[in-house]
Amino acid sequence: MDGPLSQPPRPALRSVLLCKLGVVPYLQAWAWQQQLVAQRKQDSSQPDILMLLEHPPVYTLGQGSSQAFLKFDPGAAQVELHRVERGGEVTYHCPGQLVGYPILNLRHYRQDLHWYLRCLETVLIGALADCGLTAQRIEGLTGVWVDGYKVAAIGIKVSRWITMHGFALNICPDLAGFEKIVPCGIEDRPVGNLVQFMPDLSFAAASSAVQRNFESVFGVTLQLAGRPGDSEHGTSIAVAEGLA
Repeated sequence: MDGPLSQPPRPALRSVLLCKLGVVPYLQAWAWQQQLVAQRKQDSSQPDILMLLEHPPVYTLGQGSSQAFLKFDPGAAQVELHRVERGGEVTYHCPGQLVGYPILNLRHYRQDLHWYLRCLETVLIGALADCGLTAQRIEGLTGVWVDGYKVAAIGIKVSRWITMHGFALNICPDLAGFEKIVPCGIEDRPVGNLVQFMPDLSFAAASSAVQRNFESVFGVTLQLAGRPGDSEHGTSIAVAEGLA
């Protein structure tokens, strides 16, 4: 009797470099993103990257957002305030919030911005499910909610199908900074964090869940890398040897 039919080899999963960066000033992370995007516009063979980090307190305005959603005088701000090229309205970053900046070439995935936004939401919803929380979308809005509280914001920029900016997941931040803005321009829905629902949830556990779900949703493997920086290959990322 003939043996079982041989199966065609499965295609190798695309590798995405993972930079776990700790607390990084906003302007530094923004400069890294701009540098990495510019390199990938010049050379499409450059690897995709996911930067995971936290920011010191900072407010950011999307490129078309209204200052009417600020509850303070922007000329006398006591916290950094920057207008950036992402979409969306004003948001707030601070320690305890996991910020993700995927630098992806969507030509390798799907050239569809709505698909990409929904994928980011799916990553976060799946990660919260892994943590024991039921999260939802709200029709007509971007982001992720738990019991009516917005726990994750998403704002992106895509140029020549290269992505930048990304998502912010409130794991255990001090939410006081959100009281000085109308977050994402949504006045009738409160902002929350994950530890109000699961007090024992650790930042590391939630971050690991996000990484697993990013791999699953985008069909990639994450390869741990060092901090963005010049290299002889021009990738601006040094891969950490012996780590996967």
